[in-house]
Amino acid sequence: QLQLVESGGGLVQGGGSLMLSCAASRRIFSMYVMGWFRQASGKEREFVAAISWNDGSTYYADSVKGRVTISRDNTKNTVYLQMNSLKPEDTAVYYCAAKIGTMRYDLRNEYALWGQGTQVTVSS
Repeated sequence: QLQLVESGGGLVQGGGSLMLSCAASRRIFSMYVMGWFRQASGKEREFVAAISWNDGSTYYADSVKGRVTISRDNTKNTVYLQMNSLKPEDTAVYYCAAKIGTMRYDLRNEYALWGQGTQVTVSS
């Protein structure tokens, strides 16, 4: 079973940057889509970004478009989330997830595999 481990979270000042990593326990096959979601305290888990392992196509939530970049390293079986111009409203636990197929990449219920999450806190 594929396991996902996130890292890179922490405390950052508003306007700052963070890069999150999600390392998979084994090879990620081309049919997978890797996604990043986040969940702020008291709120539902929401889609942030996703990437197709097959062709590298990327997808972003409108709320982060232009500030966030998702990328992958096939050799390391790792997906990254580079976040710039961070705002206090970006504060959340960020989760990495995996699903098969590119349909409905923004729906959390489509993802079968999840990491444990990493906390991102943005101070004002």
